Amino acid sequence: MGSQTRFSHEHIYLGSAHDENARRTFWVVILTVVMMVGEIAAGYVTGSMALLADGFHMATHAGALGIAAAAYAYARRNASSTRFSFGTGKVGDLGGFASALILGLVSLGIAVESIIRLLQPTDVAFGTATLIAILGLAVNIVSALLLGHGHSHSHDHEHGHDHDHDDHHHAHHGDNNLRSAYVHVLADALTSVLAIAALVAGRYLGWVWLDPAMGIVGAAVIARWSWSLMRDTAIVLLDQTDEEVAQEIRMLVEQSGDASITDLHVWRVGPEARAAIVSVLGSPALSADDIRERLKPVHEISHLTVEFRASSPS
Repeated sequence: MGSQTRFSHEHIYLGSAHDENARRTFWVVILTVVMMVGEIAAGYVTGSMALLADGFHMATHAGALGIAAAAYAYARRNASSTRFSFGTGKVGDLGGFASALILGLVSLGIAVESIIRLLQPTDVAFGTATLIAILGLAVNIVSALLLGHGHSHSHDHEHGHDHDHDDHHHAHHGDNNLRSAYVHVLADALTSVLAIAALVAGRYLGWVWLDPAMGIVGAAVIARWSWSLMRDTAIVLLDQTDEEVAQEIRMLVEQSGDASITDLHVWRVGPEARAAIVSVLGSPALSADDIRERLKPVHEISHLTVEFRASSPS
């Protein structure tokens, strides 16, 4: 019987673009805070619910983006700490889950306020509000471009393994901390677009009702994004089995017919890293080292423990 790890016991499982993504997130936080102050002030002055909702929405996003930035910093600072059995690679998922909760509360707040404004219409300074909303959208676009490049890079790296089989990983296999920041920026952009459409229609068509109506539409879309992010980060935090990697492990270990897996655990410990504990019952001619050799093609595994037990002679 043998139990060993493939690599050393240094458990640093941060994403390959961790520091770059941290810098991008920091700059987006700065942009968001500046625009947040401007939109909230303008929303009160002009009386636009769509603009005010966008401003408060951006305020909560500033907090959520701050959580993302803090998660990057904490994960890097404690990456080598022995207090964390499998490193700090999942700190970003914790930050992403917190951001998803905030996003859900934002959508609820926007929906409630929009319904109130729909039932009790108020005067809106459409011209000024439209200009501010356009400026907000411009900031959102810049932020999305900043985060979008890192978001794509994370997925490219995750999908870039050279396997002998088709490897189709789900979206939640990337950097969920960056994804949470990206989703918050997209939600900001959505509310800005809806605000602009509502304000233009209100000014030129007299559709004052469209301003709060767009707030309700935006709230529904944001709530859906929130649920998706919450679900995907919870999967990681609860150590759900990565079935695709588990299936590959089973195939590589058992395809020769001289070994069978009696217990298998595969879970994510970082944006691009998995840990695996494999218990094998096999021919006396095999060893734990032979099993580890068979599993070398599974590049997702950054921490591998093999327990081998020889089968009794017939």
